[in-house]
Amino acid sequence: MKQIYLDNAATTPVDEKVLKAMLPYFIEKFGNASSQHLVGNEAKAALEKSRRIIAKSIGAKADEIIFTSGGTESNNLAIKGLFYLNYPDKNHIITTKVEHDCVLNACGWLEKQGAKITYLDVDEEGFIDLNELENSITEKTFLVSIIHGNNEIGTIQDLEKIGKICQEKNVLLHTDACQTYTKTEINVKKQNLNLVTLNSHKIHGPKGVGALYVQERIKITPLAHGGGHEKNLRSGTENISGIVGFSEAIKTISSKEVQKMQELREKLILGILKIENTKLNGSREKRLCNNVNVSFMNIEGEAIGGLLEDRGIYTSTGSACMSHSLESSHVLKALGLGPLESNSSLRISLSKYTTEEDIDYVLEVLPKVVERLRKISPLAK
Repeated sequence: MKQIYLDNAATTPVDEKVLKAMLPYFIEKFGNASSQHLVGNEAKAALEKSRRIIAKSIGAKADEIIFTSGGTESNNLAIKGLFYLNYPDKNHIITTKVEHDCVLNACGWLEKQGAKITYLDVDEEGFIDLNELENSITEKTFLVSIIHGNNEIGTIQDLEKIGKICQEKNVLLHTDACQTYTKTEINVKKQNLNLVTLNSHKIHGPKGVGALYVQERIKITPLAHGGGHEKNLRSGTENISGIVGFSEAIKTISSKEVQKMQELREKLILGILKIENTKLNGSREKRLCNNVNVSFMNIEGEAIGGLLEDRGIYTSTGSACMSHSLESSHVLKALGLGPLESNSSLRISLSKYTTEEDIDYVLEVLPKVVERLRKISPLAK
């Protein structure tokens, strides 16, 4: 049976070039980057080379990149680390109602520690109101944290405009760019970004490795204390093989591949919207090149996904981090969708390996699946 993986917003397969680059650092070049001998120096050289590659990709300096275990740790380090440094003089954080769960849960936990959190609304496409952002900033605000490209609906926020507001108000801006990294422009200077979360496994790199860009003038309280690795911000022996794989993955994504994903995404959207009573969630124009999120009114998204899986097509009903939850998506709720619309949604996310034949197969199978489910759904009658 044909196998088509279309859940790349959850994770991606490791590129063969990435795996090849990583392999020597498991056995041949296995050293600890803090060791003061030849084997350790080899590891240190690979670490710093990778740091330079990642820094260059976002217009940063090498010593502004801190390696972590992934996006969740980077987000927590940015938000909690700044809170601990600023509290109690400043205790106000501004974020949105459509953030990744790790940001929302971190903010929720900080509220119990004395933080005041403003959760910005979004419009029906998932965009924040820039006037609301500006009006929400107070003398107690020390951080604005806004996701760049939404992991469920693909909407891309205008970081340049957001960054300008934060700079004028003298407030730090952090963005979770895990979904947009290498797929759209991220330039820390042009967009006035102070902290940026990145990770590896969404760009065909290994799992368990990520990075946090921290502008050189900014201080953060570390969450874990130890040997003082990563400028004393993230102690623990560095994952050299993973970091090497992370930096190699950046080289494997080209603008040509991004354009191809965008073209296939458009073909998929056009084909799906021909199915009666469907609705695209998120922005059509300012959207991740690989994201499609559609509500198929009056039938369960999980049921659609299950029948697609029977035909070898792997998709998602939302964020993989919340796949165990029976609750409706907080992102779709923020867009104004009710429980029926939210629970009928399906997320399809492409990668550089997705082919036109894959999309043709999905557009052949999906309408039949929807028709079958609507025939037996009491809500569709």
